[in-house]
Amino acid sequence: MVDIHTHLFPEWVRKNRKEYAGRDSVFSEIYGDERAKMVTAEETVAAMDEQLVALSVVFGFPWEDQGLNREHNDYTLQAGARFPDRLVPFACVNPLAPGAPEEVERCIARGAKGVGEIAFYDRVIDEGVIKALEPIMGVLKEACLPFLIHTNEPVGHHYPGKSMKNLTEIERLIRRFPDNTIILAHWGGGVLFFELMKEIKALFKHVYYDTAASPYLYQPEIFKRAEDILGKGKILLGTDFPLISPGRYLRQIESVIGDEQTVRAICRENALTVLGRVPPEK
Repeated sequence: MVDIHTHLFPEWVRKNRKEYAGRDSVFSEIYGDERAKMVTAEETVAAMDEQLVALSVVFGFPWEDQGLNREHNDYTLQAGARFPDRLVPFACVNPLAPGAPEEVERCIARGAKGVGEIAFYDRVIDEGVIKALEPIMGVLKEACLPFLIHTNEPVGHHYPGKSMKNLTEIERLIRRFPDNTIILAHWGGGVLFFELMKEIKALFKHVYYDTAASPYLYQPEIFKRAEDILGKGKILLGTDFPLISPGRYLRQIESVIGDEQTVRAICRENALTVLGRVPPEK
């Protein structure tokens, strides 16, 4: 399996959780509770061995303080260098903070293979956000690297990290950057169902969807319904590890999708293509 969506934290954050919760309100909401899991690079690789995961994309947290992002990115990049055959580092920044494009360029120069998980937990994706993203998306487009963004469904109960208020925000993002490879986390908050519209399907040509947190939110049938709408090539296994173990996803996928080739595409081949590890299908 290849996991496109996992989080790493250095031990100095985990040991000082309360201190960092006091410095960042969104971090406090998501990770302030001692029960919220955080794992190091070593723990991630050990879990991958147990769960038969060959490769994981790893990233940190979009801190409000860009200095913290730089320190966290350094840890993620070092993890990728220490485990080059197992961990694929993405750069994580706060696009609204000064120096974000330069930090992305710095990280790519040091081995980052994409940007994510970017999140705007406390505001909508408005024109101000789009303008801040323009230089970052330009760098990624030139480098042919993916951009992974947090999305979530606009209905249902609230939980830590739930933020997206309107699916038109996602459409606005894609419409402004149609040629970038964009991964929408958490099934794109359900926007995938609108790919039944010819206009949206054409616009979302370079959009992929990861499955992070799916067992918490959806019935297993979501995998089959998504395949029916999107085809097998646009779905990426993402676990949000350590939130949920990869094995739980695999069991759900295999329970509703009988075709072994489709299971391989979702759990491995699509992610390798997005990451440039294999040539895309013609």
